[in-house]
Amino acid sequence: MSWYPPEEGWDNTDREPPEGGEESEADLEFGLPRAWDVDEDEDFDGASGRWPLGPRDLYPRERWQWYEQLWTDACALRERYRLALRTGWWEDEIQVEALAALAAWVERYDSGEWDDPPGKLALLYDLERVAQLLRDGLEPFFPARDRAAFLRFLIDSGCQPPPQAPGIG
Repeated sequence: MSWYPPEEGWDNTDREPPEGGEESEADLEFGLPRAWDVDEDEDFDGASGRWPLGPRDLYPRERWQWYEQLWTDACALRERYRLALRTGWWEDEIQVEALAALAAWVERYDSGEWDDPPGKLALLYDLERVAQLLRDGLEPFFPARDRAAFLRFLIDSGCQPPPQAPGIG
């Protein structure tokens, strides 16, 4: 899901429009993903239909969305599993990777994609090991307090906010 002209070799000609859907002139002109291919509430990673577990090869706006999804996931995981996240977790690659992997693991069970009670128990037992990866940092994470620092990090690291991103002015 990119808002930029595709790199060489990218091809979307095999995609079919939805019933009653039409291509916009801009999509055709720049070879961008068609509007029906982009659902901003949906995780996306090309063929798998999911965001990747890391933001490295994403365009700047995609990286923004990737981190925004991880923020949402981290807040939910913090509450659900009582994870002791620390402020600045988004600046630590190990913590980012651990949270992204945990969120993907949990999502597969929550969605019904995986229905494996022993696997779910393994996830619950592994929470203690994941929590050890998340211990670095001095201050506890408070989403309301840390949101501004998180947004500054995104901007400073070259992420591009979507047009009309809340809290960015």
